[in-house]
Amino acid sequence: MDGSRKKRSRSTDAEPAHPEALACPACARRYPLEERFCSHCGMPLVYAGGRNVEEPRDEAHERARKIRPELTRGELVRVGFARNQAEAELMQNLLIEEGIPSVLRRTAGFDVPDFLAAGPRDVLVPESGVELARITLRRADVEPVEARVPEATSGAQVARIVVGIVAGAAVAALIAWGLLQATT
Repeated sequence: MDGSRKKRSRSTDAEPAHPEALACPACARRYPLEERFCSHCGMPLVYAGGRNVEEPRDEAHERARKIRPELTRGELVRVGFARNQAEAELMQNLLIEEGIPSVLRRTAGFDVPDFLAAGPRDVLVPESGVELARITLRRADVEPVEARVPEATSGAQVARIVVGIVAGAAVAALIAWGLLQATT
């Protein structure tokens, strides 16, 4: 091999952007046409096409670039429950990798600032991303909170409850009568 050749995996950040240059859609590094994957993050490269692909300014900007706009519509819905802030942030990072924006909220009753990072958290996502969020959390072995619909109580269930209450009262009455007989 020729010793003067540049290493193929080097990015061409300093070189002027050629209209047919390749760029990483995740980290915005530019590469020559011979490359296929980003050496930094492993993403498949795309044609830059003369577009100005900018480097993320900070972590918040990088996270915002991952969000899929179609998953940002609607009211916030609870899709997950975490026992502490670290677990909630793990769930939030799993969701952002799928392009789903999420918000963490202290669970009701634990919204006292004295808890700091302790205490349970709810993970909320917009309505348009609920199904994908639940699938993502299930796939990661994090059990999402399913929307629970209260079941209608059938007549047989009501009858069993009433019979149980009457039977319990009868047993309590027999015990009380037996104790009264034993003391007299």
